[in-house]
Amino acid sequence: MSIHHIVFDIGRVLIHWDHHAAYLDALPDEEARLRFFEDVDFQGWNLQQDAGRSWAEGEKDLAARFPHYEELIRLFRKNWHLTVPHAIEESVAIMRDLIDRGYDVTLLTNWSADTYPIATERYGFLAEPRGVTVSGQIEMVKPDPAIYDHHQRTFELDPARTLFIDDSERNVEAARAHGWQAVQFETPDRLRADLRNHGIRV
Repeated sequence: MSIHHIVFDIGRVLIHWDHHAAYLDALPDEEARLRFFEDVDFQGWNLQQDAGRSWAEGEKDLAARFPHYEELIRLFRKNWHLTVPHAIEESVAIMRDLIDRGYDVTLLTNWSADTYPIATERYGFLAEPRGVTVSGQIEMVKPDPAIYDHHQRTFELDPARTLFIDDSERNVEAARAHGWQAVQFETPDRLRADLRNHGIRV
């Protein structure tokens, strides 16, 4: 069956995201940044905000466990705007082209409820697809199968006619396990080739 529904991830697909950017002034040495991230399990901690925990609660919890890092822990939210410096314009152009061609485009993102409104103010194109599932708003995160099911039911997607685009291999594999077709995003040029391989002209 031909693809009709196309589901985009946002971070590192439509918008550049780099958590290092929040710490370039405070921790200019990359080795020091990586040691901090590893010590506090930054990725796991950040995912909890994506899963619905408030930033205030997340900061309080981590600072209690790592008081010597409290200033750095709180710096991330203060500097969060630096982590999303620009859109990936070629990807946005592809998304818009798909919408113009009549494909049903939606967004499915791991993103905190606290910061997603900032992104929508800054990047108006996020309002152009039919809708979005924000993990922090529904307290589910990829690659949990429940979030794919939620998105599918919310937007009445036919899984056999759905193509998911995400930069994370784990998230792509989870979508495939849910019955969707899926491709891992690497570059806009590669995405164009992957879309053509799925019978989609861009």
